[in-house]
Amino acid sequence: MKIIESITEMQQYADQLRADSKKIGFVPTMGYLHQGHLSLVDIAGENCDTVVLSIFVNPAQFGPNEDLDSYPRNEGKDIELAREKGVDVVFLPSADTIYPDGYQSYVELAHLPNHLCGLSRPVFFKGITTVVTQLFHIVKPHVAVFGEKDFQQLATIRRMVKDLKFDIEVMGGPIVREPDGLAMSSRNAYLKDHQRKAALSLSRSIQHARQMVADGTTDATSIIQQVTAILSEFAENTIDYVSICDTETMDPVSSIEDSALLAIAVNLNKIRLIDNTVLNRQG
Repeated sequence: MKIIESITEMQQYADQLRADSKKIGFVPTMGYLHQGHLSLVDIAGENCDTVVLSIFVNPAQFGPNEDLDSYPRNEGKDIELAREKGVDVVFLPSADTIYPDGYQSYVELAHLPNHLCGLSRPVFFKGITTVVTQLFHIVKPHVAVFGEKDFQQLATIRRMVKDLKFDIEVMGGPIVREPDGLAMSSRNAYLKDHQRKAALSLSRSIQHARQMVADGTTDATSIIQQVTAILSEFAENTIDYVSICDTETMDPVSSIEDSALLAIAVNLNKIRLIDNTVLNRQG
């Protein structure tokens, strides 16, 4: 497994892979890898000849008073997990490499970020689209794989790729859950044992919503009310949003005609947790 820190070296290596007719699969991460990330590596490996995984905690997507400085990191363990998983290249740029002195170019979508996480984290998606654009130009992938747990992020990247005519296929990887149902996330490392029941209210409320739809409920307000009630059973949960929306635009919908996204964000004390599911009217 190669470890590359230089942008020029990564670009040259990608150029050589392409010259050799190798299909490049790319998994961008912020490190502190877990089975959710590694499942994305599997998807890339199944569809491509070479898998590149990047590790970069992107400062541009963190707002003031967010957890940039405390975001969990373990580069040594990440590299070992990547090696064990069969990753071909780990790209490890520094913040100064991605955002050198004088940096002033950003990529921003006009509408899709103005929902869900974008409302309470106004710099979040501009930071994501900016760094992903850079990484796409550096790694030069044919396929990029993102997790569906960050569903709005996945939708945003797909829209950007379509709008800016990137010749890249964007694939989504299903949410991977811990044995008790909690969606895997690097931020789960913040959770104390006594906070686990509150954290599990997200997956429990999602299961309840699925059952409601299976039983014939299609009214979005009714589902949101019951999901909110489950989350509110725990005083330490502060709900950022519970939304039922279009799976492409993130615009709210009043009823589930065919399928719709149920998206949840909760601040458990100071720990931000998100979860989602696509509610399908036909099973």
